[in-house]
Amino acid sequence: MFKYPKVNYIGNKEKIAKWICDQFPEDAKILFDAFSGGCSLSYESKCRGMEVYTNDVLEVNYHIANALIQNNNTLLDNRDIEIIFSGEPIEGFMYENYSNVFFFPEECKELDLYRSNIEKLDSKEKKSLALSLMRRAMIRKMPYSRFTLNWEKIVQLRDEEYSYKKYKRKRAYHNQSFKHHFLENVNEYNSAVIDNKKNNIAYNDDIFNLIEKVKADIIYLDPPYTGTMNNYFGFYGLIDDYILSTKTEPFKNNFVSKSEVISLFDKLFSKLKNFKYWFLSYNNSSYPSKEELLYLIKKYSDNVQVIERNHNYQITGKNNKKTNKEFLFIVKNELYQENTKEIYANAEL
Repeated sequence: MFKYPKVNYIGNKEKIAKWICDQFPEDAKILFDAFSGGCSLSYESKCRGMEVYTNDVLEVNYHIANALIQNNNTLLDNRDIEIIFSGEPIEGFMYENYSNVFFFPEECKELDLYRSNIEKLDSKEKKSLALSLMRRAMIRKMPYSRFTLNWEKIVQLRDEEYSYKKYKRKRAYHNQSFKHHFLENVNEYNSAVIDNKKNNIAYNDDIFNLIEKVKADIIYLDPPYTGTMNNYFGFYGLIDDYILSTKTEPFKNNFVSKSEVISLFDKLFSKLKNFKYWFLSYNNSSYPSKEELLYLIKKYSDNVQVIERNHNYQITGKNNKKTNKEFLFIVKNELYQENTKEIYANAEL
């Protein structure tokens, strides 16, 4: 029994991935997870023997997918770990740009060393595994697991006495080293690497650059839920900066702006002719409403079913958590023509 590793991804579908996959039609063998995020849905699908294509615009999410979905057999060994943690901390990109912004200066120098050493690993899969583990370590040390707090608040919440006084928990893990967290999780990530004998592919692109190039039986759509504070660039863009050693810019077509999201959904639905089935995850607190989405979808297919279940969506407040529902829109594409499409399985990643 393979187990999805701890990723700490806000909006992750880990708790309901099995429920979603249980709804997939029996004739569906290939899945395209178009907003793959932490890859919990993709991982469940891979474990079920589906061929899985993932995509996410964030660099760090691509590395999670490359490590756990495209990668079928490469693991990190003791020699790789020795390479990653060898040498003395250096003053690099993180030290120069993020000291006393998200981490203490000495911690930034450690991150710079590890990033440099990861490039010495001998395969893309090992680099992706290492970067996914370093992401987990960085998230573990960050209060609330997202990079949206100011430095004063971070320092306050990393004070274990303050944390205990206010929350009755010391949260000592915020002050454990990156190396500690990495080593604590490396076996779990290695164990999650499975070979399902399929040609799984991880992409890293704006969905609108890719949507008409990929063909699959199912497209699974899980964009950010507009109106629920989900800004994934704000949450995790810092890790992209770390991976790329440059300050990145917010991406376009992010499904965050209320003024743009309806036109983005309409544009997206209009380009899904390559997929026999569409599955869309949605939250009852999001914008546009369930009824507005149904209106948009029915411009392209009348064969639409919506099922729902309660789901604790972590970023919302205590009161909202009790009333949160996850909608799953299931669409059969009536315009789908199997013999007119081509799988771009060998596209350059």
